Amino acid sequence: MGAQLRVYKRRIRAITATKKITKAMEMISASRIVKAQRKVAASMPYATELTRAVTAVATGSNAKHALTTEVETPTRAAVLLITSDRGLAGGYSSNAIKQADRVTERLRSEGKEVDTYIVGRKGVAYYGFRERKIADSWTGFTDRPEYADAKRVAGPLIEAIQADTAEGGIDELHIVYTEFVSMMTQNAVDSRMLPLSLDQAQEETGTKGEILPLFDFEPSAEDVLDALLPRYVESRIYNALLQSAASEHAARRRAMKSATDNAGDLIKSLSRLANAARQAEITQEISEIVGGASAMADATAGSDK
Repeated sequence: MGAQLRVYKRRIRAITATKKITKAMEMISASRIVKAQRKVAASMPYATELTRAVTAVATGSNAKHALTTEVETPTRAAVLLITSDRGLAGGYSSNAIKQADRVTERLRSEGKEVDTYIVGRKGVAYYGFRERKIADSWTGFTDRPEYADAKRVAGPLIEAIQADTAEGGIDELHIVYTEFVSMMTQNAVDSRMLPLSLDQAQEETGTKGEILPLFDFEPSAEDVLDALLPRYVESRIYNALLQSAASEHAARRRAMKSATDNAGDLIKSLSRLANAARQAEITQEISEIVGGASAMADATAGSDK
């Protein structure tokens, strides 16, 4: 019985240590969510005004540009998937990966070749384990992305959209990330980043149905779009990285809270078992003492005769 009690105590100590770790991770994630939310809110005005500027150029000119012009028969597309570098975040990365798989299947059913670009070690590990081809990948910054990280990711994508498909270029660019809705809700979503849909852009900027002013473009509308293309792609990727970071922290906080609660329940259960084992051990010792005393009393009574 003593051995069983020691097992319970050892398990309680181990689970208590784990509970302290999960509680600390929960608190760290909770503090980082607020910072990530602030960054998301701060990035929105720039992204909105940039999209408004692109929309103004596209509607105010007849310029043919990869940023705004649909290819008649697109044959090649790219999918940028944003996952996390670290685990312990519930289904955060797996949900984004499943959404990327759905987007890839849809594009391939339309007869398009798909190049996959991945942000985050979890996505890279998933594709590597399944021996799937990755066009490019980036890791090490998913929980706290900076604008420089977005520029680094955007570089190869901009080159691909500007290149000819015969030379490895792409006709479409899609992005899969996790949208932060609230502390309890984060949704894996996909969006076509390029070519820019004017209807979608007008909805995002609140200019749908609005009559835009006429502009003169210097030196030309094509040159203006060339200058706006990298800024637009970088801002969209940066916003997606920030939303994904906020979603990752929220998912990890929720997962760690659940783990902490489960550890507490398990400790209570093991404590009850340990108390029952201790009580049984005490009862057995009392029984042995009473039995020994009774035996000694019987032996003494027999010798007196």
